[in-house]
Amino acid sequence: MTRVEVRNGNLDGAYKRFKVQVAKSGVPSEIKKHKHYDKPGVKKRNEKKEMIKNSRKKKSRD
Repeated sequence: MTRVEVRNGNLDGAYKRFKVQVAKSGVPSEIKKHKHYDKPGVKKRNEKKEMIKNSRKKKSRD
């Protein structure tokens, strides 16, 4: 659980620190992962496509 102290009544600063802590904890990325279910075969296919795309990008940079 993420907790932030409000110092000197500064809610804006506390809210900013809270957002940073939540982002670092990885909660938003976990929510995105669980939002949509992909079958294992589809997931594997998409990962393979990403790897091919990334390798092509890497080769074109060199």
